[in-house]
Parts: sequence; structure tokens; C-alpha cells
Amino acid sequence: MTTKERYNGILAWFAEHMPVAESELHYENPYQLLVAVILSAQCTDKRVNMTTPALFEAFPTPQAMAGATAEEIYPYIRSISYPNNKARNLAGMARMLCAEFGGEVPSDLEALQRLPGVGRKTANVLGAVLWQKEVMPVDTHVFRVSERLGLTTHSRTPLQTELTLEKNIPGHLLPVAHHWLILHGRYVCTARSPRCGECGLTTWCRWYGSSARRRAAESSKVTKQS
Repeated sequence: MTTKERYNGILAWFAEHMPVAESELHYENPYQLLVAVILSAQCTDKRVNMTTPALFEAFPTPQAMAGATAEEIYPYIRSISYPNNKARNLAGMARMLCAEFGGEVPSDLEALQRLPGVGRKTANVLGAVLWQKEVMPVDTHVFRVSERLGLTTHSRTPLQTELTLEKNIPGHLLPVAHHWLILHGRYVCTARSPRCGECGLTTWCRWYGSSARRRAAESSKVTKQS
């Protein structure tokens, strides 16, 4: 199977079976999504969604959060991973957002990465979700699923995965393909026990193909020994 055939098959399957794929983070505006994505680093969307209602009630605008200290933000996010660092980042992010961007989340990805707590992946998430930019945010799910399916080969870094996917996926599909891969990794192609029996992508999956060949070889070996 060629790389092009693999990509075409996988993308066509997703387009047919998952035509609507969106972020599972709850938000009402760019500011709220920015905060939620910062909090979601090494934390589940479910936990973030449990945390943000009270946080947004206390700090409904960037201006409100900019006027708070990290110590004042901390109690609202204490159940999130790395709450001390994230409280400091949120306070710094809000202050810079107000001081340099008039309280508006910038659509320029380089500008976004100047904000405390915002790295390349976070900026790409904002770009893809809010402005449908042709970028591929790579989190742990995208990294794992891309390698298992064979969309990438021995990728060593998220950036390497990002560039490979952006090269091979049509630009207009990148924002939704990001969600396809995340959701597939979250609910089907899970880290410890992938649910291959429930997966519609086995025809194109390199990992499944290798596993199937290995099982067939082992079965044949057992049969001959018998």
C-alpha cells in the first residue's frame, strides 16, 4: 500500500463516518477557549470542563483575569494538573493580552505564542478551531494514532509529525482531521488497549496489518508443530 493510498483511505473513512468532529472543550468565545486549552495541557478535557465554569464566573473577561494574581486564580484550578504553573501562566497571559492586544485573542499564530502558557500546539489548536487555519496541532493522541496508522513513520517529535501530516493531508481538511485523529485516539485507538475490533480503519492501519501478520505466522507455526 502506498502512502497516498493509506491517506486517501483513512481520510475518506473519517469523512463518511465522522463528518462532524469538534473540540470537546466547552467555551463561548476565543478568550475562554484560550484558557481551556492552556489548562488542558497534560489534563483531560473532561476535567477541564468540570473546572472552567467556576473559573469563568470569577474571571469572565481577560480584563478580570488580568487584575487577579496567580494566588487568586489557583483555588479555581487546583484539581487541574500543574495548577501552580498554570495559574501563573493564566495571570501572565491575561495581562499581556490586555496590555498588548487590547484584550482580544490574536489570530496570528506567532503572536499567540508570545503569551505565557501558549506553545506551538496551543497556538495551532486556537488557529484550527477558531479560524480554520490549515495547521495540524499534535497532542499525544495525534502523535500515537498517526504512527500506528502509518500516516507517519518513526516520527520522533510532535513537530515532525505535524509537518508530515500537513504535507500529506489537503489543507482544507487539516482543521477537521485534527479532531478526527484526537477523537479516534481518545475512544478507539487508545494507548494501552486499542479497540481494533471496533475500528473501521483496519484496512489501512499499518500497526493492525503487522499484528495480523504476526498472529497468522504464530498460528501457522503452532499448527506445523502440532
